[in-house]
Amino acid sequence: MKITVLGSGTPSPSLERASSGYMVEIGGDVILLDHGPGAYQRLLEAGKQPLDVSHLVFSHLHYDHCLDGVRLLLTRWDQNNGSHPEIQVFGPEGTARLCDRLIGKDGAFAADLTARTEHQPSLETYVLRGGTPPRPWPEPVVQELAAGDSIGGHDWRLRCVEVPHAQPYLSCLGYRLDGDGVSLAYSGDAGPSAAFTRLAEGVDVMIHMCHQISGTAPGPEWRRGAAGHLEIARIAAEAQIKILVASHIPSQMDAPGLREGLIAEMAELFDGTIVWAEDGMVVPLAPPRPASHVG
Repeated sequence: MKITVLGSGTPSPSLERASSGYMVEIGGDVILLDHGPGAYQRLLEAGKQPLDVSHLVFSHLHYDHCLDGVRLLLTRWDQNNGSHPEIQVFGPEGTARLCDRLIGKDGAFAADLTARTEHQPSLETYVLRGGTPPRPWPEPVVQELAAGDSIGGHDWRLRCVEVPHAQPYLSCLGYRLDGDGVSLAYSGDAGPSAAFTRLAEGVDVMIHMCHQISGTAPGPEWRRGAAGHLEIARIAAEAQIKILVASHIPSQMDAPGLREGLIAEMAELFDGTIVWAEDGMVVPLAPPRPASHVG
């Protein structure tokens, strides 16, 4: 398993941090956990192309977790000459409707797709890429998930639970992925959750939303749906994980000195490895060791 951070930020525009996105390479599959604004560019920077992606999994349908999924669906279809299988898309309630309203026959991109499947220059481009007309309409394999569901692929399995974030307006899921002797838990956006803590129990890596300095949330609803730095440290300790990756980082928590102080406070509650996520980072699967010095 290889885990790459494609987006470690929030909805706020940033040149340093794209919105939420994580790439997991395992068993010949390339799985994207969320794909928010900017994550597509990070995917390319990581050396991957849209056709490399086999699975797209949304935790919830806030735009900072799914907007670049639109670009991925369109470009992956456009680059496909018929030799690659359709992408598999998973997510909570509303995912199928989202895809249909974007790329269905009456969707937002229907005029574009009609042109690309009927306009002669577009058909000639398709042939030059190795395709044989008629050019098919995109038909991703879409499956909606609910708490307790699981899916699998080449030597991996993904399970999900409901996590508190934007209910009742959105269904929000947290995930656990097991395979290749490695386990990963991903919170999506979430506040503290007993269900997610149980799901994450004993994992090698947990990626968790860290959206504010604990104690600064403006109200109880906010606290219930968005974890702070001390909350995620407690979750990591209770679940007895090995590596905690703090992500979904707002700019005010990134100031040099402040960041190190927050990590030190987290380390008082969790004695495992703490990683402050950065875009493009390959997440360690085991606690890192200092390099030996040869003098």
